[in-house]
Amino acid sequence: MYERILVPVEHTEYDDVILTHVRKLARACNDASIVLIHVADGWAARNINQLDLRESEEMKSDREYIEAIADALEKEGYEAEAILAGGDPAKEIAACAEREKCDLIAMATHGHRGLSDVIRGSVASELRHITMLPVLMLRGNLHPSESVARSTA
Repeated sequence: MYERILVPVEHTEYDDVILTHVRKLARACNDASIVLIHVADGWAARNINQLDLRESEEMKSDREYIEAIADALEKEGYEAEAILAGGDPAKEIAACAEREKCDLIAMATHGHRGLSDVIRGSVASELRHITMLPVLMLRGNLHPSESVARSTA
């Protein structure tokens, strides 16, 4: 079915949701390989190549994070790689999927709706419009503290 699954991670608790699902999916697909990507989108990340900048502390932390996930997946018997990109998240994810010859993009979503999507934007929504690959979107669960904050806002 799928041979290479691209998994955008954002260095948040939402990553656990998609990674749990992708582990099962990869096994069901005769041990499909997993390509992790994190797109740093701060000023340094967006301009690192044009201005010949060094990685910011945030980018170093992001790199360590995705490499740790890839290492953990490999210890569990999965073939995994980690890619740190910089720039517009949806465009970078789509480009990476093509470059890495992935046949599925699997990502967690926040479940924003309406005005919240306009204000915060939606990488998942933009991505589904620019890629021809199938995109599996799994809604992340809110932590209890987020649920309380959301219900009182």
